[in-house]
Amino acid sequence: MFKPSASLIAILSIVTIGAALSCGVAAARAGDDVTEEQIVKALASEKQPLTRGLSAAPQASPGLNAEQAKFVQSVRGRATRSLSTAEREEIATIVKHKPKIDLEINFDYNSADISAKSLPSVQALGRALTNPDLKGSTFVVAGHTDAAGGEEYNQGLSERRADSIKRYLVDKSGVDGADLVTVGYGKSKLKDPSQPMAEVNRRVQVVNMENKATASK
Repeated sequence: MFKPSASLIAILSIVTIGAALSCGVAAARAGDDVTEEQIVKALASEKQPLTRGLSAAPQASPGLNAEQAKFVQSVRGRATRSLSTAEREEIATIVKHKPKIDLEINFDYNSADISAKSLPSVQALGRALTNPDLKGSTFVVAGHTDAAGGEEYNQGLSERRADSIKRYLVDKSGVDGADLVTVGYGKSKLKDPSQPMAEVNRRVQVVNMENKATASK
């Protein structure tokens, strides 16, 4: 029977503690069968640490000021391709410290069709966004690509993929399309710039831009 050495146990302990204390954006790969509960937990609590850093202390998510709230209302339900570069950057600024989760959702090659293996993650996302703890909030669904290909091509591809997710959420999960802000960032916001072609960069990020409690005020 294999008996791990003390040094191996120490290494495994460090890895486990490091994973538990990580305060980066919550992430889930399509193959990991992300659950509704995991998504709700990541998006519902503004007391969870939201940005990667040295400290694991919770960070509060600031509410929207009047100008930001007005802007959010102006982009709710808008066509993805109608957003200007300035509007996309404004969205990125507003959601920087908001509750979010990265879903690695795979698409068929060179298309915006959601792959069969990614459907469970998209279905879990649909259930989460209609969960009573989240329903009525404003969510950003942001498409990202890796660095392969030109900027214009990747921008268009990321927009089509964000639209594909929105269409599924509205048609199959009953999410109110007016509660969604879909945006594509192409390869402009790589998750891992040190590995621009890595699959970790090909992702859909979902952000609770304005929760229902503050949206109703």
